[in-house]
Amino acid sequence: MNGSTDNRPQRLREGGLLVSKIHQLSGRVFARKLREHGIEKINPAQGRILFVLWQGDGISIQELARRTSLGKSTLTSMLDRLERAGELKRVPAAGDRRKTLIRLTEKDRNMRDTYDRVSIEMTDLYYAGFRQAEIDAFEGALARILTNLERAERLGAENSK
Repeated sequence: MNGSTDNRPQRLREGGLLVSKIHQLSGRVFARKLREHGIEKINPAQGRILFVLWQGDGISIQELARRTSLGKSTLTSMLDRLERAGELKRVPAAGDRRKTLIRLTEKDRNMRDTYDRVSIEMTDLYYAGFRQAEIDAFEGALARILTNLERAERLGAENSK
């Protein structure tokens, strides 16, 4: 509650709704910008997978799921599509045949510069009119919210066992 003795509900906050709306609109704008730069077959969620792999590929599906915050079933279907399109490949891990690693292909590596340019355009669009201190405070607040949600997810998983 809000600490008062009356029974009126707290004013509802809109942060979650705003983040959701920003996510949806941002995805559409990002996809349009990718198309304008000649990248038509990669959607923003697939781009998130590629972005993580550009930071260092040859990682397990579990690690990729953690870094992208995508559920394993969603990630698996996206990996299937990206593999069929020749953007990545699954390879057995050396020394552990049960483990599969995700690796980029040359086709995908060549797309990175364009994707990076579009990412910079999006960052410029997000922060137009913001001062550096505002950007720092905003990103700090988002990092705290993410930490809170990750903790809640872990606790929920532990409690459901």
